[in-house]
Amino acid sequence: MQQIDEKLLEVISNETKKSISGINIVTPSVYMDLFSKFALSHNADINEEDKITDYLLSKKISLFTNMQDAASKNAKQLSESTDKALLAIKDKNEDILKEVLKETQSLQLEIERLKKSVYKDELTNIYNRKWLNDNFLEDESQSFKDCGTLAIIDLNYFKIINDTYGHIIGDKVLIYIANQIKKASNSVVRYGGDEFIIIFSSTITRENAQAQLNNIREEVIKKHLLVKESSFKVSFSLGICEFKKGDILTDIIELADSNMYEDKIQIKNRITGI
Repeated sequence: MQQIDEKLLEVISNETKKSISGINIVTPSVYMDLFSKFALSHNADINEEDKITDYLLSKKISLFTNMQDAASKNAKQLSESTDKALLAIKDKNEDILKEVLKETQSLQLEIERLKKSVYKDELTNIYNRKWLNDNFLEDESQSFKDCGTLAIIDLNYFKIINDTYGHIIGDKVLIYIANQIKKASNSVVRYGGDEFIIIFSSTITRENAQAQLNNIREEVIKKHLLVKESSFKVSFSLGICEFKKGDILTDIIELADSNMYEDKIQIKNRITGI
């Protein structure tokens, strides 16, 4: 049995979530049985679960604490700069105004850095779900603020790649695919383990989005990725759905996922493995 680490835990969790997506009622015991089954398929020791949970919780707390400290520091600096600016305006002191401008520009850069750390997926360096929620959705309803087109991408045979070449190579494949699909749009989100979402603006038609992603996929399929003396190919399936202002994200993802079903059959008929 291999000790379970953070990346392996994510893989097992994603496989478990996929397996229960079609089940109407999931009790804790059902989830645990399925989780144990997938852990066993990876030869993973889930007796280390408590240690991993403590580690992940500690990591999250540390991240939020650092963000809170940075936000507090920035708020204090902004307050001080505002006070100085008001005093400088009152006294017509251009030197202090220039100093405040410099401090504000520095603060703006720090805020942008914080935003990137909050919105980026650590592995692939593309956007995460929080970025999608904050930029495209209404907070409470999870409905779209505007209209556009959503594409969902799912890697084919990704478990086989992980099982054959290991999770480090699997991570490199995720980074590679993320960089490829960014050619179609900058609005790319890592939605799950090997699932990505792409948001196209209303100026891009569904047909155009489909064409762009098809072209990218054909280029990806032609590539042979090398691992020492071996090589393998990567492919992905995709589903596309247009959305209107007010549509609910989960409904659109479900429709896009449904549209991906036929695409996955066709691709897997062409590409029968890695």
